[in-house]
Amino acid sequence: MKDELYLLRPGFYNAGVGPLYCGDSLPVEGLLSFFPQLRVLLDVHYLDFPRPRAALVKILGEAHQGIPVLILADGREIADEDLTPKEANGKRFFADERSIRRYLSAQHKLPEAG
Repeated sequence: MKDELYLLRPGFYNAGVGPLYCGDSLPVEGLLSFFPQLRVLLDVHYLDFPRPRAALVKILGEAHQGIPVLILADGREIADEDLTPKEANGKRFFADERSIRRYLSAQHKLPEAG
């Protein structure tokens, strides 16, 4: 089973302003660009901006629809013991871009951000 990464689809509108991209998804997209093998190692999903975001509500519940989010595969051991995931509905996840990038770097033996 793979970890699941959820990002916002770029080009969305918010309150009539746009097209926009998600500034928090952008650094994670950069990591995917630098290390394209991650797209094979993860299940990457792009969601639309409006809420509710049904895919996330189904997995994590209504309170956890923020993006980006990386949901860990069941039983996944975390290589970086200083990282502590959040938990909801029996799932562990990271919901901020820095933790996601740090996790992916440690988990897949990639360089870390300088």
